[in-house]
Amino acid sequence: MILPPVRDPRLTTIRRGGTLTDDHHHLLALWAARCAEHVLPLFESACPDDTRPRAAIEAARTWVRGEMKMMDARAAGGHAMGAARDLRGAPRFAAYAAGQAGVVAHVAAHDLGAAAYAIKAVRAAEGDAAGRCECRWQRDRLPAEVRALVLDDQRQRNALCWSVFDF
Repeated sequence: MILPPVRDPRLTTIRRGGTLTDDHHHLLALWAARCAEHVLPLFESACPDDTRPRAAIEAARTWVRGEMKMMDARAAGGHAMGAARDLRGAPRFAAYAAGQAGVVAHVAAHDLGAAAYAIKAVRAAEGDAAGRCECRWQRDRLPAEVRALVLDDQRQRNALCWSVFDF
């Protein structure tokens, strides 16, 4: 479980009593989609005919553009996580990363799940050093507007996310 027992108001939208703006929520969704897409080949090489993870990543982007309802993006994320169910290792974690990216539309804090599963996928495929490189790659692509928030969230939830943000 990558979500803390008490939700961080900085990752809860204003309309739900938090402080997260829609613009920043969208930036988190796009960053999560980018993290998941970066490792998607690890899934697609094992399951080339299963389009659910790719569809979840696209759903996140479609939701940001206002062309998809949140519930539909969330459902696409759930389907991507279903694609992971019978797999092991890197393909499984890559599918979970895509699923987490899709559900960011519903709960912004899933952005860290997409990033953490992407790092786990790379670690499973190529080892710890590659996982550290993946973490740096992700951080280099954080939008400036949400960078401090995400880095602080990584520090706070690192233990929940298998300590993948340590390096």
